[in-house]
Amino acid sequence: MPQVETALGAIDVGDLGMCLMHEHIVVASWSMRQNFNDYYAAETEIPKAAAALKRAADRGVKSIVDLTPINLGRDIHAIRQVAEQTGVNVVVATGFYWTEEPQMHSWEVDKLASYMTRDIREGILGTGTRAGIIKCASDHPGVDAFNKKLLQAAATAHRETGVPISTHTTVANTSARDQVAAFREFGVDLSRIVIGHMGDSTDLDYLQEILDSGCFIGMDRFGLDAFLPTDDRVQTVARLCEKGFAGQMVISHDSCSFQDFFDGSYVEKFAPNWCYEHVPRDVLPALRAAGVSDRDIDTMMVENPKKIFSRTGAY
Repeated sequence: MPQVETALGAIDVGDLGMCLMHEHIVVASWSMRQNFNDYYAAETEIPKAAAALKRAADRGVKSIVDLTPINLGRDIHAIRQVAEQTGVNVVVATGFYWTEEPQMHSWEVDKLASYMTRDIREGILGTGTRAGIIKCASDHPGVDAFNKKLLQAAATAHRETGVPISTHTTVANTSARDQVAAFREFGVDLSRIVIGHMGDSTDLDYLQEILDSGCFIGMDRFGLDAFLPTDDRVQTVARLCEKGFAGQMVISHDSCSFQDFFDGSYVEKFAPNWCYEHVPRDVLPALRAAGVSDRDIDTMMVENPKKIFSRTGAY
């Protein structure tokens, strides 16, 4: 059986079980952490993350994919500790976020890709943990020249190593279309890609356009009701299942136990369900109530993650 790399070593893809395909454990700027000792308190935040993930595990979650890229504060030591404390399989990502940084402007595509391939083939910071997926992102600038270079670097690392790609998009500029076009240009098999955050949209024509390309799509921000209420997200998934697309969707939260994008009190007030257990606790029952079959739920939560990680090897 094919294997997938996790924080604590390779496992058979059949052992992934119920898998949340787009999550984060820690998102915290390393520049801030290195300059302010009280910016991130690992001694309290790591047990907090483990407790949160354990609550999801108690509801059937067996694996998560931590899609924190290199330049968004990826903390391999925190990830490994949480995996050890919970027994949950954590697939770790490599890749670069869309944020413009001086060195990334000057580096060539092959140099950018070389850091990703090193993470995949040699491991991260001497821990022995190898990245099992590549993260790339487009946001409000869309797929401009700089962002396209980052997508090309991700495609290059993907073609060299064979690990899948998962993306960040924003529905405001329908950047998924340009991501698909770029990956097609760079010779990527589109069935090896998860286009992320598509669950922020209720535009079935737009969603089906991306699905028709052969990609998987991430319905992966459950709990972020400020972007789109849960019921709208549930109904959109249900309608796509009715159209026969369960085999191309994965469900998740894009949640973080600790993140520095928003103040913690803001998250508690405006996104109280933005946590790892929301999908198994609330979303899956809501999908069943909306007419989604247990077979389709198993496809989205178990079989699709297994499928995404089953195809391995360089092109």
